[in-house]
Amino acid sequence: MKKNLSTVLPRSEKNTEEQLALLCLEAAADKKAEDPVILDLRGISTFTDYFVIVSGNSEPQIKAIASSIRETIREKHDCSPFSDDSYPGSPWIVLDYGTVIVHIFHNKLRELYDLESLWGDAKRLDL
Repeated sequence: MKKNLSTVLPRSEKNTEEQLALLCLEAAADKKAEDPVILDLRGISTFTDYFVIVSGNSEPQIKAIASSIRETIREKHDCSPFSDDSYPGSPWIVLDYGTVIVHIFHNKLRELYDLESLWGDAKRLDL
């Protein structure tokens, strides 16, 4: 059974999902991810607490960002995503950790889907 980020944390630290979102963002920054955004979806969404949204300029960069996030979360929390939607040539990778969902877009596709506007009621974390 795959572990989700909230199941690997002690009960007293359940509200550290924000820290986990920030850890995902830090791992993405290691691979030069652009335009980082964290949306706080608590109270708005029933399926997750945070979206981490970043962009890359090429398929290799997008793949490297996703790999960096996977490795960082695995090393620090012994956890793999519930769902890892990454396909060869895909301009959008989604890593679903349950309470944190990471979206890694090619710049042009991010503009097209515009998740930030779609979830416009969500609070943006100050980075």
